[in-house]
Amino acid sequence: MAEPELREVVDFLAQHAPFDVLPERELRDLARRMTVRYHRRGTHLMSVGRPHAELVVVRSGAVETRDAEGLLVSRGAEGTAVGSTTLVGGHPSRFDVVAIEDTLGLHLSAEDFHTLSAAHPQLADHFDATRAGILRAAAQAVATGSHGEPIMRTSARELVHRAPITTGVDATIARAAEVMTDEGVSSLLIVDDGDLVGILTDRDLRRRVVAAGVDPTQPVTVAMTAGPIVAPAEASALEMLLTMTEANVHHLPIVEGGRPLGVVTSTDLMRLERANAVHIVGEITKQPDVAGVVAAAHRVPILVRQLIEQDVSADDIVRIVTTVGDAVERRLIALAHDDLAARGLGPAPDMCWMVLGSRARHEQALGSDQDHAVILADDAPEGAERYIAALAEQVVAGLEAAGHPRCPGDVMATNPRWHQRLSGWRREFRQWLDEPTPDAVLGASIFFDSRPIAGNHDLHTTLVGEVAARVPQATNLLGHLTRQAVDNEPPLGFFRGLVLARSGEHKDTLDLKRGGVGAVVDLARVHALGAGLEVVNTRGRLRAAAGSGALSPETAEGLIDALDFISHVRLAHQSRQHGAGLAPDSWLAPGELSTFERRSLREAFQVVRDAQRALAQRHPSMHFS
Repeated sequence: MAEPELREVVDFLAQHAPFDVLPERELRDLARRMTVRYHRRGTHLMSVGRPHAELVVVRSGAVETRDAEGLLVSRGAEGTAVGSTTLVGGHPSRFDVVAIEDTLGLHLSAEDFHTLSAAHPQLADHFDATRAGILRAAAQAVATGSHGEPIMRTSARELVHRAPITTGVDATIARAAEVMTDEGVSSLLIVDDGDLVGILTDRDLRRRVVAAGVDPTQPVTVAMTAGPIVAPAEASALEMLLTMTEANVHHLPIVEGGRPLGVVTSTDLMRLERANAVHIVGEITKQPDVAGVVAAAHRVPILVRQLIEQDVSADDIVRIVTTVGDAVERRLIALAHDDLAARGLGPAPDMCWMVLGSRARHEQALGSDQDHAVILADDAPEGAERYIAALAEQVVAGLEAAGHPRCPGDVMATNPRWHQRLSGWRREFRQWLDEPTPDAVLGASIFFDSRPIAGNHDLHTTLVGEVAARVPQATNLLGHLTRQAVDNEPPLGFFRGLVLARSGEHKDTLDLKRGGVGAVVDLARVHALGAGLEVVNTRGRLRAAAGSGALSPETAEGLIDALDFISHVRLAHQSRQHGAGLAPDSWLAPGELSTFERRSLREAFQVVRDAQRALAQRHPSMHFS
């Protein structure tokens, strides 16, 4: 390469990431090692399934990258680099890269690429981020509908179809009812100097005015719901759906800067034809007996199949399944309380019922077994434990009938170990933190993923707050949890092949739970606990850990993308099993996978493995394998 041409290439590289971080001398050395080639429009620079041993930087022109199914991954012009994922992964190309204009490419050999990356970690980080971006594209691809737009991402702003109907706090109940009638609305927003302070619905008028015999000349503030649950203008339809189902409300004020923009109703969401979880939850809360709750719960697998067919993301689906599961368990608890009272075994003691595991993390899939526990107040009367045991038996039986098997490890409120007074739980945690035996590590890891759903939530808040403050100093327990997170390796072979079970009931199948979803959950838990964070949801833990500096943002987002993709494949598998009349599990036959899924699963498992190795290197004294 002549000096003038060399100077042009050096100047070009200095303007484009990641080469812009290199000093002048090394840019010149890099430019000398590159060769310039011309590619006519339509030429394949890379082809799916074929080896590729070069990095290609577009000097002029443009290229397009598509996956094995022909889906567009990216387009790039000057400065775009292609081929790094193949060079880093050491496998044949997973993409077709085609020149969509006459293109000049700067080609760098694999040997020079690896030498350059080893000498400059910032370049290696850049190319790792490129690989992570491709995995993110895979995760997003399975969460995109047929029209190319993410399902259930319609915003609140788009769903508000008329200006807010409001009245001031000085209006009477009668006047508010007149406004609702004249405007033909089922809810009225109450404002004070323009700010939302309450909402009045038809239901409020029936229950708080007519049924209660309240004088309609009283101020509207007597009948309204003060401080109503609201959603921001950019909230998605899915977020609004979950908010409404969790709170069991049918009107959701939409606000921006404290000022109301309008109201979204459950009917508005139903028009999207994907919000039938609202009806399921509503039906569950009204059921007069266990049989009715069970019948409603059996509609969940059908709902999941519909959501998968609509390409709703895995994270959104498991949140919906969790919301319905919460409604089922709460209703079973209420029915059990009523039955015990009718039999003269009440009143109920001061207690908190909490869910554990995937449901606590808002990550419940199909066929999940039961995990729950109870905290009793210390001042609960003598014999309260017998009441809890009787309550738990009814709830456990109801959940089993609803499709949730009893926990094989007996982590259920029917077990005396899992229904204790607050002081007993404190003693239990002191032992877990100070003397982390294998059984203690298992117990602690289960309880760290807990969430209250019924009773006195303050009991749970008190206990979790006390424990979270002590965990960062519990180095022995954190060491065991780290070992657990590192040793739970994904099913990926030495040459990036998928590893199948060699024997037993699940021979020749792939375990998506232990080294897939479970491995990400374990990594997120140990990073969050080590940083003293009380977040329970896995995605939330990863992002909070990144925010605290316990985890790099790139690793956190990579693990989230891996979790999303593995979870989607798992849910689709479970839905097919349910349709075939089989009990849902996490063991997948490779024949169920498309080429796209197989390739993306390998990428997701590699992300998990890299994160495990990084954790082991960061805490070598905590790894005992």
